[in-house]
Amino acid sequence: MAQLRIALAQTNPTVGDLSANADKLVVWTRDAAERGAHLVVFTEMFLTGYPVEDLVLRTSFVDASIETLESTASRLAEEGLGELPVVVGYVDRAGLAPRVGQPKGAPLDAAALLYRGRVVTRTAKHHLPNYGVFDEYRYFVRGDRLPIFRLHGVDVAVAVCEDLWQDGGPVAVAGQAGAGLLVVPNASPYEKEKDDVRLELCARRAREAGCALVYVNQVGGQDELVFDGDSLAVNDSGELMARAGQFREELLVVDLELPESTAPLGEVAHDAGDGSAITVDRFELSAEPVPAYEPVPAPVAERLSLHAEVYSALVLAVRDYVAKNGFRSVILGLSGGIDSALTATIAADAIGPSRVHCVLMPSRYSSEHSVGDAQELVRRQGVHEEIVPIGDIVDAFEKEIALSGLAAENLQARVRGMILMGLSNEHGHLVLTTGNKSELATGYSTLYGDSAGGFAPIKDVPKTMVWELSRWRNTHTAEGFLLDIKDPIPDNSISKEPSAELRPDQRDTDSLPPYEVLDRLLDDYVEKDMGSRELIAAGHEPALVRRIIRLVDLAEYKRRQYPPGPKITPKNFGRDRRLPITNRWREV
Repeated sequence: MAQLRIALAQTNPTVGDLSANADKLVVWTRDAAERGAHLVVFTEMFLTGYPVEDLVLRTSFVDASIETLESTASRLAEEGLGELPVVVGYVDRAGLAPRVGQPKGAPLDAAALLYRGRVVTRTAKHHLPNYGVFDEYRYFVRGDRLPIFRLHGVDVAVAVCEDLWQDGGPVAVAGQAGAGLLVVPNASPYEKEKDDVRLELCARRAREAGCALVYVNQVGGQDELVFDGDSLAVNDSGELMARAGQFREELLVVDLELPESTAPLGEVAHDAGDGSAITVDRFELSAEPVPAYEPVPAPVAERLSLHAEVYSALVLAVRDYVAKNGFRSVILGLSGGIDSALTATIAADAIGPSRVHCVLMPSRYSSEHSVGDAQELVRRQGVHEEIVPIGDIVDAFEKEIALSGLAAENLQARVRGMILMGLSNEHGHLVLTTGNKSELATGYSTLYGDSAGGFAPIKDVPKTMVWELSRWRNTHTAEGFLLDIKDPIPDNSISKEPSAELRPDQRDTDSLPPYEVLDRLLDDYVEKDMGSRELIAAGHEPALVRRIIRLVDLAEYKRRQYPPGPKITPKNFGRDRRLPITNRWREV
């Protein structure tokens, strides 16, 4: 058996910032070299960031990706790092003639091997995902080559992300070709309740291919997506050898014992097992095994609990959205209720309380405890506070235009939204919207009012989980949270009955069922796509089913105008769930 030390670069690239991503690659490669690595593997489309969406259809962008790849290979050699092979993801093109139905320019979701100042080989994703948040038939054509390079006597194959998740294709061919190690660059988004599917998948694929496998995943926030890292390595029996932490950058170094290969070099076509053929290109980088050395114990990070995972995902999403879009600070309306309290806490943990501005905007209907709870949160966390009473502003509107009922209630919310957006314009703050998924589902929000803003941290968090996360955060903190205290949220904000306080003695339950009942129904209707008959058969009350379905369906136009927010459920409003606004289909 031969030995190889593999460095898994669990990194946080920025979409479109090719220069900064290339700089990071050099820094991390130097770190890997100093730790004695024989191979370093970066994530899927690392040089461009992922996902790049319609940028990939621009010729100039693909040109820049290819040029950055080639210049980075040269730079590694110039900086004395050329002897360390590097696998990295980028965007390439297939060179196919244009045709109807093919993405412009025939782009490839590609990976390359950099060595001794050159791009030694290139490959591309074979299986293109086209479900959930993925729309890759729109952007890419599929690859049909599997490079296998011999490194210190070990044959190493390279497959990209989805090729691991689908049967057949590169993984099956790697097994047929007798590879000793399969490296898989990934950009696999986070969502809760996946259980431990990645480890199970990697273990199964390693056993199927009969080789060790390293899975390197992106970390960071990108608009609505959050990537949690969780990179890992398994041996050919599927046994876990190393695992990186979640929601943090990390260079995971693992020593593996791998079989030496004597297979002939050259190109051989293989049946991919999915109706296609893949050409294996086997070539040699270095034949001699490395001298025997004492392996370094590799870390195996524990997975976070459900609430720690979700909360960490939201913190990372806010931190990266603020940083990558160039904001210095955030602003939000702080009502004393649980939604704005949790949003403020996430923001303070993400970017620090000194950069969080909270505006208290009491109306004639605001209770004393609401103002008191909001001020207590400010005292505990040390965020900035500004009080702007809205009573006189609302009166001025009502003097000019007579409004009553729901229209008058919505006016209060719109005045608050206008104040926040005005302060945002004046000071350059990013406005955080504080609505939760249950409200967004049922339309329990005001367009251009509490829905106004630039980013919505708890947009995909059901109301019942808002309470759960708040209780969790009050008893936990974590490395990387910039608000280093427990109990940041006043107990009364968690325990009191929720109310929008837009009319006297208003309660959410005046318009909605108890959230425990509502969220179970919404989970079945939104996440599981059950129809009315299925919902009733599942035990939901028939009249409530009809009412909630109507509320959800009618609110589609509101959701289209809502700010982006991090996806943490299997089906978020936005990338996952796309329904027509103009739509006469009704569940009966």
